Amino acid sequence: MTLTLEDRAAGCLVGAAVGDALGGPVEGWSPDQIVERHGGRVHGIVGPWHEDWRTARPIAPYHKGDGHVTDDTLMTHALVRVYEAVRDHLDAYAVAEHLVPDLMTNPRWIPELEARALPLQRIFLAEKWIVSRLHYGHVDPREAGSGNIVNCGAAMYMAPVGIVNAGNPQGAYAEALDIAGAHQSSYGREAAGVFAAAVAAACRPGATASSVVDTALELAKDGTREAIAAVCEVAARHRDFESALAPLRAAVAPYDSVGPDYRSPSLGARRPSRLHAIEELPVALGMLVVSDGAYEGSVLGAVNYGRDCDSIATMAGAISGALEGARAVPPAWAKEVAEASRLDLHAPAAALAAVAREVFARDRARRRTHEAAFSSIAGPR
Repeated sequence: MTLTLEDRAAGCLVGAAVGDALGGPVEGWSPDQIVERHGGRVHGIVGPWHEDWRTARPIAPYHKGDGHVTDDTLMTHALVRVYEAVRDHLDAYAVAEHLVPDLMTNPRWIPELEARALPLQRIFLAEKWIVSRLHYGHVDPREAGSGNIVNCGAAMYMAPVGIVNAGNPQGAYAEALDIAGAHQSSYGREAAGVFAAAVAAACRPGATASSVVDTALELAKDGTREAIAAVCEVAARHRDFESALAPLRAAVAPYDSVGPDYRSPSLGARRPSRLHAIEELPVALGMLVVSDGAYEGSVLGAVNYGRDCDSIATMAGAISGALEGARAVPPAWAKEVAEASRLDLHAPAAALAAVAREVFARDRARRRTHEAAFSSIAGPR
């Protein structure tokens, strides 16, 4: 069956949101702790880690679990709204002109808070940085990411860039780097570009997990490339996520600046470096390889990996969803997440696909204008 752009957009964004919701309640814990808490591996939507989630540390006051999406999905949908407003390729200035006001001034239902609030009141410090630097500091948007902690904050919501550039990983990579410049620097920004490229590559006809990884390796730089290569080499030896959990962590560990204790990062954590990589993207790609691109295996592997597993599962869900289309996302999961989070998970995907078609038409017209101008300049040969 030939997948349409709309199929792939829905698979990507719905798949990302479902992965986010599945990973949220076990974020920050180890695979062994997850087994102890849940009596085995997680195979679907589960409740909060602590029953007294409103006051329990270190996660209060967030209701993670029961199908609630986290800031990964809130930021992803916010970026979709920016595309709906601009209806063209985005850059760092679009973040300042559209994303920041959206975060600051438009109240929305926040599932983890079980309340209507400004998105700014939910996002973490690495994302609030955007508001501080662009709205209050009036920093050049192209440079605003410099100085922020380096983590997966920018990468986690770059899937829409891959859909707008579906089939064009190089374009997705360049656009995501520009957008992410307002948010991150160093390997955090690099991961944003590579993740968007992976989504775009997954949209190509005949794409596979291997072809997506090959594209990521062609574009990735420095420690990000080395980490992806190391993790995916190990992942290729496994055919189930259970056996891959410890080996994938061992493979990414030399590039991960956070260290073995996720809740107590090392002193060198989250600082700019050409040698390091965020953990989330390489592991998401590794789980994609382990499951041979299958949505459920990719996402459940990411969830049971623990650590920053909501973001890992968001990325794995986005890429595998773009590969397989909306049908790959279990309907029961999607329905429960949509109802629990009070979100229409399909509407942003449909809106983004419409924008992507408009942007492609503009790109084609721009290309023809360029061809005509170049032909006139170059003359006959």
